[in-house]
Amino acid sequence: MALTMSALTLPPVTRALNTLSHVLDKGLAHAQAREFDPDNLVLARLAPDMLPLSGQIQRASDSAKGVVARLAGLESPAMADDETTFAQLQDRVARTLAFVRGVDAALLDGSETRTISLPVPGKTIEFAGQSYLMDFALPNIHFHVTTAYAILRHNGVPLGKLDYLGLTR
Repeated sequence: MALTMSALTLPPVTRALNTLSHVLDKGLAHAQAREFDPDNLVLARLAPDMLPLSGQIQRASDSAKGVVARLAGLESPAMADDETTFAQLQDRVARTLAFVRGVDAALLDGSETRTISLPVPGKTIEFAGQSYLMDFALPNIHFHVTTAYAILRHNGVPLGKLDYLGLTR
């Protein structure tokens, strides 16, 4: 496989979204097996100043659809950030995955030098496409996926490294 921007973008983004779906499935199964409301985990967090599970899923979703849209020169689909249940979080991941899978890979190829302007609080950061992907977007997606995993693991969900790596599905 050539190292095109689509090859560097679409597989890891798809994998991250599949990992989110998998850890959410395991979280739901854990709650059901222990007979507690799985939606109680939606607001679980690792520290008081961190986003809860729902926020981690939302940010991973936003980052995933954002990187694909920006590199492809498309508009990222808006999502409301109003999920309060496992079913709603799974639906968001599925809609994000559908968007990512629906983008023509050819639109990403050649975006290595495309200027990506990213508004952050108080300023706008500019990147070349490849730097945006490798130095910002992918690490950001993985941060939120890892944090979602850690929140569920911290709350007793039996997850292991192989779940994160996708080797248990």
